[in-house]
Amino acid sequence: YLICNADEGEPGTFKDRYILERDPHLLVEGMAVAARAVGAHRAFAYVRGEYRAGGASLERAVGDAKEAGLLRGLEITIHYGAGSYLCGEETALISSLEGRRGEPRPRPPYPTECGLYGSPTVVNNVETLASLPLILEKGPDSFREATPLIFSVSGHVNRPGLYEYPLGTPLAALLEAAGGVKGDLKAVIVGGLSSPVLPAHRARTLILDYEECREAGTSLGSGALIVMNDTVSIPFIAHRTAAFFSAESCGLCAPCREGMYVVSSLLGTLAQGKGRTEDYLRVLDVCRGITGATLCPAGDSFALSIESMLRSFKDEFPLQKRI
Repeated sequence: YLICNADEGEPGTFKDRYILERDPHLLVEGMAVAARAVGAHRAFAYVRGEYRAGGASLERAVGDAKEAGLLRGLEITIHYGAGSYLCGEETALISSLEGRRGEPRPRPPYPTECGLYGSPTVVNNVETLASLPLILEKGPDSFREATPLIFSVSGHVNRPGLYEYPLGTPLAALLEAAGGVKGDLKAVIVGGLSSPVLPAHRARTLILDYEECREAGTSLGSGALIVMNDTVSIPFIAHRTAAFFSAESCGLCAPCREGMYVVSSLLGTLAQGKGRTEDYLRVLDVCRGITGATLCPAGDSFALSIESMLRSFKDEFPLQKRI
């Protein structure tokens, strides 16, 4: 089987929605190419439940391709998710597609060995599959030289939106293309809300490359840039982030399920300016306990995101005793 992961639930990310709504035929072509390459005759597009307009565009594009005889025996089914953030993880997505609870599965076996209905399954996202026609047209070497990525830019910039730039572009150039920062830059989340935050002094010199981001202590992730200026309260953002992660935990792993609830509660107190030093240290301790203790990468991402906010902006947390 081939599955297109269009369950775009990462806060700050909206590039898949644009492709679904504005260029669905490109995605259908990419899915047809991928299915032909792996010998799949059945494909699924797992679309975020809120993306009804994008899903409808994709359904029309599939109908157009079928009517034109371009799918050549490939059947593509559009399936809408039910709002679970965790179903963006490939094994949880497969479980959901089978009609089960959207929970991650142990690996190995990997989906390419034992995936949907126990069969070998390839899972790729919208941007990857939509790139295949370009790779075929221009050649892999040409694509590899440019390695274009679509960045979702939101927050305190003058022209939020989607920007396609090559891998290795300086963050400063992307912010300039987005009309510059409104006010004074305070922090940037580079890869969506589950990526560690970077304070302004580290973000200004960042190169948007997987290795460079890793060395800077963050992740390129989904390429979702959330730009924050000096009007933003990091304790408030940390609390909202933890509350979101706590609500979206699938509940399978106790460290994530219980840990993020505790973190959210403690950060709520800290965000109100009523926190104690023990609360701050407890959040860090719980985040360390979550890291490496969950079945899927979500637990690690949640914990690292929160921990980076506390460590990079600890002076913003009003405590009874300064650490």
